Amino acid sequence: MSETDPTPGQHHDAVLTEPLDAPAAAEVTLDPAVDADLDAKREDALRAGLAEYELEDEDLALLGGELSDGEGGGPAAPLPVLAVIGRPNVGKSTLVNRILGRREAVVEDKPGVTRDRVSYPAEWAGRNFMVVDTGGWETGVAGMEARVAEQAEIAISLADAILFVVDATVGPTGTDERVVKLLRKAGKPVVLCANKVDGPRVEASAAELWSLGLGEPHPVSALHGRGTGDLLDAAMAALPTVSAHGVAIPEGGPRRVALVGRPNVGKSSLLNKVLGSERVVVDSVAGTTRDPVDEVVELKGKTWVFVDTAGIRRRVHQTSGADFYASLRTQAAIEKAEVAVVLLDASVKITEQDTRVITQVIEAGRALVIAYNKWDLMDEDRRPFLEREIEKDLVQVQWAPRVNFSARTGWHTDKLVPALERSLASWDLRISTGKLNAFLGELVAAHPHPLRGGKQPRILFATQASTRPPRFVVFSTGFLEAGYRRFIERRLRETFGFEGTPISISVRVREKRKR
Repeated sequence: MSETDPTPGQHHDAVLTEPLDAPAAAEVTLDPAVDADLDAKREDALRAGLAEYELEDEDLALLGGELSDGEGGGPAAPLPVLAVIGRPNVGKSTLVNRILGRREAVVEDKPGVTRDRVSYPAEWAGRNFMVVDTGGWETGVAGMEARVAEQAEIAISLADAILFVVDATVGPTGTDERVVKLLRKAGKPVVLCANKVDGPRVEASAAELWSLGLGEPHPVSALHGRGTGDLLDAAMAALPTVSAHGVAIPEGGPRRVALVGRPNVGKSSLLNKVLGSERVVVDSVAGTTRDPVDEVVELKGKTWVFVDTAGIRRRVHQTSGADFYASLRTQAAIEKAEVAVVLLDASVKITEQDTRVITQVIEAGRALVIAYNKWDLMDEDRRPFLEREIEKDLVQVQWAPRVNFSARTGWHTDKLVPALERSLASWDLRISTGKLNAFLGELVAAHPHPLRGGKQPRILFATQASTRPPRFVVFSTGFLEAGYRRFIERRLRETFGFEGTPISISVRVREKRKR
């Protein structure tokens, strides 16, 4: 489906107010109140017919229950920000995981695993705050390491207080002393953490850190949890109750967008372009991003949370080390998001990895937008042929809106938000039970289910059990084949839109009550 194609979702409001076979103008302009009354009567009549069939408690709960719409809400006030700073491999991410009480940040026993500044909501002693994990800060470095250090410096400037982590087993180094100068210049409250103090013998080494001039070093073992309570008490004392840098989140929470795809397709470049700043580290080396990076951004008058994720390389069980944990975090980011933008590289043919990423999003039940990056590199003469190839490659997800853009130049990135809004509107779309059954009645009359073994299953009643994604339950006298369910799904999309969202149709076979 190309960007210029008319999309069914754009017209679903009009479709929903018209009878399916209404040829006359008078029927099309039927009073909405009368229309709703007819729907309600149709629903009551069909539901009364179900009384003759054996229904389980779960069926009755579904028929009488309210629509499930997923979760909403979120914190309204900006939370104070605590940034965890230090040179590479001193245990910053391990300490962040200890503060959170779960393994959230990617950790590996080698320097340079964390590259971006990553924010996580945390809580200690009844106080909520944001903890920011950063990459290792170094001087005299170039390339990716220089950009990692730059992100750490930005984290310092945007924090309300700093947790400065030093390796107590090594003692203060020249790099640590340069970090201290940076912290003094920033003028933020600093809590000094002497990490890797696993026992009393190392505590004497931790005392050497008084020489840094940052006050009392707090001996801690982030790996084992030793001393972290006292450290967090000191951090809470330094952290203001009202943030000067946190971002206020609007009532109800912004829509969450996950940027997913295989490595090096331009996810981080797209996030930086949307934000208008170098928020995440970008490098030509595949797999630069490891931790999901959340960023609140305002686009076209609406607040969104964009989540940059690690590239999905291969099957998770075939990865190892940091890549393995990055893959797990990406799956979790998809499940936390409401809509996923799957980025594909227009300069290369679609791969099995790309197909797997799309499947991952659909199986998670998230709204979907397909985004082809590097479109500006395509020759004008090549584009019509590429369009046909794409339609063939994405035949299973023709319902997903597609955007062709360039993350490097920003060309057509403005088309991303309208595509996201269409997908989310379909993800939230609710079809009234009366209209749904009228639609199915006409569909079955025109295209009945094929006979199997001399019997033909009859559809008794259908209802939309939930949204986010739309899930429909069909009661019938026999099993509906997968091909017929796909046919119903296709006609649902043609009639009501549902552009950009997966649809689930489940069948419950029920028999007549025995007299």
